[in-house]
Amino acid sequence: MIILVADAAAVNRASAVLRAGRLVAFPTETVYGLGADATDPAALAAIFAAKGRPVNHPLIVHLSDASELDRWGRDIPPSAHLLAEAFWPGPLTLVLGRGENISLAATGGRASVGLRVPDHPVALALLRATGRPVAAPSANRFGRVSPTTAAHVAAEFAAGAVGGHGAIGPEIILDGGSCRVGVESTIVELTGSEPTLLRPGGVSAQAIEAVLGRALHPASGPSRASGMLASHYAPQTALEVVGASEVLAAVAAHQAGGRRVVVLGASSDLAASLVSSGIVSSGIVAAMVLEPVDSTEQYARVLYRRLREADELGVDCILAVAPAAAGLGQAIADRLAKAAAPRP
Repeated sequence: MIILVADAAAVNRASAVLRAGRLVAFPTETVYGLGADATDPAALAAIFAAKGRPVNHPLIVHLSDASELDRWGRDIPPSAHLLAEAFWPGPLTLVLGRGENISLAATGGRASVGLRVPDHPVALALLRATGRPVAAPSANRFGRVSPTTAAHVAAEFAAGAVGGHGAIGPEIILDGGSCRVGVESTIVELTGSEPTLLRPGGVSAQAIEAVLGRALHPASGPSRASGMLASHYAPQTALEVVGASEVLAAVAAHQAGGRRVVVLGASSDLAASLVSSGIVSSGIVAAMVLEPVDSTEQYARVLYRRLREADELGVDCILAVAPAAAGLGQAIADRLAKAAAPRP
């Protein structure tokens, strides 16, 4: 496993690795993906093995351009073309009928497939150079915090990492810097009579509904797309979601029990009031505030990095203040709720 600065030579080298049936980690605007040729069952099996991911949990397949939609999908409704025109390249995945050349291994044996065109120059260059669709879930062990830097990917698959063994993983990690959005794509299912929101993400439900001219239905039934399981995106440290008005009491309760905590997602004003109260500090004593955030966009961008930092600090609990569940805040609230859920 090597990290390469994602210049033209590195992209060409990585595309050769993908065409040879091996794994490459690469940046997108959302998170880093662990990529394999979506037409190659053996390469796809390596993704599931590397992540420890259930083989019936479908992967998202990345395309280089919206013009490829009809080639790799099947029974494409007009709504899919509307959404692709509005949001591709971008953080929106459309679940459609599976084109016959997409391996069933990529879809967990389903007749549907999630397709998207990423909005990142390195990802697009890699896809064009490879000349094939690339299945790429987040480049981390299954259920854990998604990576938003090349260093995060390397840590996930290093020998001795939690759940890792160093024997399998990406052959190359293309380093394209930190991810701009920071949370995964929105997933919309278009295989039934009504468009269904399977996962909130980088494109808001409101923006999608404005293009469709109709409401998205909430997901129901079994998990059938990435991120639909109750527990996901989880740090090693226990996480609790609290309201802004509950932070002081929650910190005090943990301190009384001798537990060290960090506060995530506090605004600058809230962070200042917590520090001025004396109950938390700017350094590790019994509690601290991680770098405060003042917009949902900033919160999404730093969310996974902050969760990893909390693990590195060795605290007992993360107290996360969720934003209002609207727009991008819906995706952040979703990730926090799943990170706080009981671990399987």
